[in-house]
Amino acid sequence: MKTIAIIPARGGSKRIPRKNIKDFLGRPIIAYSIRTALESGLFDEVMVSTDDAEIAEVATKLGANVPFLRSEATSDDFATTAAVLKEVLHNYKTIGKQFEFGCCIYPTAPLLTISALKEAYQQLQNKNFDTVFPVLKYNYPIWRSLKIEAGKVALNWPEHLNSRSQDLPAAYHDAGQFYWFRTDRLLNTGKLFTDNSGAVELDELEVQDIDNETDWKLAELKYKLIHKLA
Repeated sequence: MKTIAIIPARGGSKRIPRKNIKDFLGRPIIAYSIRTALESGLFDEVMVSTDDAEIAEVATKLGANVPFLRSEATSDDFATTAAVLKEVLHNYKTIGKQFEFGCCIYPTAPLLTISALKEAYQQLQNKNFDTVFPVLKYNYPIWRSLKIEAGKVALNWPEHLNSRSQDLPAAYHDAGQFYWFRTDRLLNTGKLFTDNSGAVELDELEVQDIDNETDWKLAELKYKLIHKLA
């Protein structure tokens, strides 16, 4: 069973310029995803899909493969992750390489753990899921969330005004670190989230969305806490 890790890292980050190779505690942030993939022992191939020559150079120095650059069609702001993955798989097929399982690992996931990757891969195999990805539980019941309309506050679900938190169902969101998938099903459906997807629940300390400088600092703080750095 051949497996591939695909790390999508285009050069055109808007909110944090050069985000995918920006320094994170002394190393380019993409280094953490590459290292975790390589050290996991789960993959026959660890590659970076990029349209950017500098990112490609950094990635190869860190031990990843960059056998081809990403096309213009999958490098703009509207290209989906699934489209990028499908392009990579098709390009590998043209050079005689095919994989049964793939894992999209995002380049800005320094908190990603080998144990999460392994647990998700086991689920993918043992439960015949199409895809498996990590999730995080909301720390406050979304059923009692608020909205603001014309300056006034209102409940999104007024029927839960007096509901007890413990009586409301848990809700989760995508942790944004990786997606394991069966390559044939991805190629057929073009989807990373199907009605046959599984999930691995992570702890809040293991997850940090990185969209701005504050997020970046929080991610560094969490990394230091996890790894007991001064």
